Amino acid sequence: MAVETTDRLGGQAADSSNLSAAWVKTQSADGVLLVTAGGRWDIKSAGQLSRSLRAIESADAPSSVTVDLGSVDVLDTSGAWLMRRTMDAYRSRGLEVALANARPAFEALLDDVGRSDPNVPIESPMPPKLIEIANRVGETSFEIANEARDLIGFFGLLLVKSVGVILRPSRLRFTSTVYHMEQVGLNAIPIVALLSFLIGVVLAYQGAEQLRQFGAELFVVNLLGISILRELGILITAIIIAGRSGSSFTAQIGTMKVNEEVDAMSTIGIDPIEILVLPRVAALVITLPMLAFLSDVVGLAGGAIMSYFTLDISFGQFLRQLNGAVGIEQLWIGLVKAPVFAFAIAMVGCYEGLNVSGSAESVGRMTTKSVVESIFLVIVLDAIFSIIFVNLGL
Repeated sequence: MAVETTDRLGGQAADSSNLSAAWVKTQSADGVLLVTAGGRWDIKSAGQLSRSLRAIESADAPSSVTVDLGSVDVLDTSGAWLMRRTMDAYRSRGLEVALANARPAFEALLDDVGRSDPNVPIESPMPPKLIEIANRVGETSFEIANEARDLIGFFGLLLVKSVGVILRPSRLRFTSTVYHMEQVGLNAIPIVALLSFLIGVVLAYQGAEQLRQFGAELFVVNLLGISILRELGILITAIIIAGRSGSSFTAQIGTMKVNEEVDAMSTIGIDPIEILVLPRVAALVITLPMLAFLSDVVGLAGGAIMSYFTLDISFGQFLRQLNGAVGIEQLWIGLVKAPVFAFAIAMVGCYEGLNVSGSAESVGRMTTKSVVESIFLVIVLDAIFSIIFVNLGL
């Protein structure tokens, strides 16, 4: 884009061959640096003009600068950009810059160039891919370590508060505890029963298909009894409750944190741990063993029904084989894990809820984090229990 002056005598565009070459000069007067430009400021003169303007930009200047464009015959985009660069260089040094004798077309072109050439910071070069991966692994490792440290600290605080409530039971909010028992226990019965039943059905069907090859279809009862009572019943229940109730704890407390209700409690001297956390922990510790027992019963019922239809094992045969193959200790091995899993799920859910930073986006992020951490912690605890029971000969 180029803007040319018209011939004052004839009113037609001047012949480019009659226009002088681009030039620029400076002079100081009364504390003002006057930068006068003239000739053809186009792309043909851009190289020479850039060097001349760089020398002018680095020179000392008084408190203000005036740029006179009255002698400029042609101004295209490249020339306007060079002039704009010089004016911005003076402004970056804290000087006042004024434009003088500029035709309206020149001013418009300078404004357009300024809008299309924002001052964008240059991004630092990307590090090599291996270094970037190492950095991410290191940052993630430190984040996990810090998260584990804070969670252990919250676990200690929760133990201290729990001992205080055990010594003084009146401090536990009974009504709130019963309400949460209904929410996390009674209302969770349908989903726990349905999934446990289906797990029993699938396990019996798959086990029957494998044992039929050896003519040992009856031993599918042993498989069901040991796997459901010892591991799957409590594990499936804990994972369901972690996704259902643990996330609910995080969302509820996180919403209160966003609404500054938790801060208001602390301000008036109410302990949020006793009011919000302990009733939820107590409710889950009480109800999860019951749900695990329900899961065991329903899972075995699903396996018995599938065995009846696929293996012609009557319910009486199923119960006799189950009684001979599985002792009562297998049931207790599964149920003894339930309070520990419940405490871990409730602790993580409440901890992440209290860590909400104050936005709706943070509530969703912490809820997702709560579910992932709860399920991970349940699996780790189950592995630890398995190692302990094996070493104890159980």
